[in-house]
Amino acid sequence: MSLASAALLSPPVLCFGLGALACALRSNLRVPAPVFEAVSIYLLLAIGLKGGAELAETRWADFAGPAAAALGLGILIPLWCYAALRRVAGFSVADAASLAAHYGSVSAVTFIAVVSYLERAGTPHEGFMTAILALMEAPAIVVALVLARLAGAGGEGGGARSLGPALHEVISAKSFLLLVGGLVIGGVIGKAGLAPVRPFFGDLFLGFLCLFLLELGIVAAEKADAAWKAGGRLFAFALLAPLVNGALGLAAGHAAGLSEGGAVVLATLAASASYIAAPAAVRLALPEANAAYSLAASLAITFPFNVVLGIPLYAAAAGFLYR
Repeated sequence: MSLASAALLSPPVLCFGLGALACALRSNLRVPAPVFEAVSIYLLLAIGLKGGAELAETRWADFAGPAAAALGLGILIPLWCYAALRRVAGFSVADAASLAAHYGSVSAVTFIAVVSYLERAGTPHEGFMTAILALMEAPAIVVALVLARLAGAGGEGGGARSLGPALHEVISAKSFLLLVGGLVIGGVIGKAGLAPVRPFFGDLFLGFLCLFLLELGIVAAEKADAAWKAGGRLFAFALLAPLVNGALGLAAGHAAGLSEGGAVVLATLAASASYIAAPAAVRLALPEANAAYSLAASLAITFPFNVVLGIPLYAAAAGFLYR
C-alpha cells in the first residue's frame, strides 16, 4: 500500500489524473499537437541516449541472458494471449491477433514511468534495459501477424502480402527509430560524451513526462467509452493480461540474473501494451480488425492500471522474490 500510495502521489501520475478529469469535465484543456509531438521525441531520444551510454559499459555476458529472456517473452506472450482471446473470450481471428500484437509488444511510456518510479524509490536497475525495450517492440507483432496469416486472416492472400509492409511500419516508426538511434548515439559517445547535454536530457526529464502524461490522461479518458461498449470480456482481459505477463516478466528477469530493479522493469515491460508501434502495423496487416478494441484496452485500461497500481505491485512482488 505504501508503494501504491507513493506512485499515486507522484507528479506524473497526478498529471495523468488531471488530464482524465479535464476530459470528464469536458474541458478544452489540451496539450497542443506540436508540443506533444516535440515532447514525445524528447522523451524517446532521452531514454535512448541514456540507455546507450550505459550499454557501452556493459559486458555482453551480462546482457545476453536478459536479452534472451526478453525475446522469449516476445514470443510467449502473444501466443498465450491469442489462444485465450480465441478459445476463452471468443474474439475473431483478426481481433485476437490484433490484441495479441498490442499486448506482446511494449509501451515506451510505461517504461519511462517505471524507470521514474524506481529512481524516486532509490532502486537501481541495469542501464541496458533501454536496449531490452527496443528489443521487445517488434517480435510479438511478428508472431501475432503470423498467427493471423496461418488462420487465414489479413485480407487477400491470408495476410502474406501485408506482412512485409507491416514490419517496415514498425521499423520505420518514430518510436523505434528514436530509441534505436538514441542507443547507437549514446553507445558511441559514452557517459563522458553525454555529460554536456545531461542537464537537458536528464534534469528536465520529469517535467516533460508530466506534460506528456497530462495529454495521455485526456486521450485515455476519451477511449474509455469504447472499452465499455466492447463488453466485460475485453475489460477482463485488459486487467488480467498485465498481471499474468508481469508475473512472467518477473520470473524471467529473476532467472536471467537481473537485479531486483531490472526485474521490475522487465515485468513492467511484459505487462505493458503498445499503442504506438502495434496499431500502425496492425492497421496495414489486419485492416478487418476492430482498432477500437486494441486502443481502448491498451490505452484506457491497461496503461492506467500499470502506472497507478501495476508498477507498485510488480515492485512489491520483486521485493518478496529477491529476499
